[in-house]
Amino acid sequence: MIIYNLKINKKTIIKFILCLMILIALSISVASVYNILSKMEKNETTYIEDMVPESGIAKITPENYTNILKEVHENIDTYIGQKISFSGYIYRINDFSDDRFVLARDMDIGNNQTLIVGFLCSYNNVSEFDSYSWVEIEGEIAKGKYNGQEIPIINVYKLEKANKPENSTVPLPDDAYVPTAVIY
Repeated sequence: MIIYNLKINKKTIIKFILCLMILIALSISVASVYNILSKMEKNETTYIEDMVPESGIAKITPENYTNILKEVHENIDTYIGQKISFSGYIYRINDFSDDRFVLARDMDIGNNQTLIVGFLCSYNNVSEFDSYSWVEIEGEIAKGKYNGQEIPIINVYKLEKANKPENSTVPLPDDAYVPTAVIY
């Protein structure tokens, strides 16, 4: 029969656990650096694309159109002064003044049905363009009123004729859109 007499020293155990934790942290750090260096050798670049427009004018796409439309309507004050560019067709309502129109898109709501959505716009020479003609605009978001409600109005400073895109509809807004203080 063999008998061992072990004396456990708390200070020694704490030093052992601390050394073990340091070794684990170093191992993780070395593995991370190795992973990064191996990607660099293979020319695999991992980066976040800089999506801030160089011109300071945010381009609204058909994919993000309704998300941005919804966000700007819900938080007008956040986006006042933001310069944007997008295309759509000119849609007029009888009670609009001569310089007002909606730059519209058809939102697909399912079952082969669409709903007209868009930003109210103001442009002095809009009368030169026919209703339902496709245009590309550049403008700045401002706060205005329509039927007693505060809504965003795009003060258009550039309006050009455009071709109707192949897919002229836009999707419903979704929960995947993450709003920011600036439209990208």
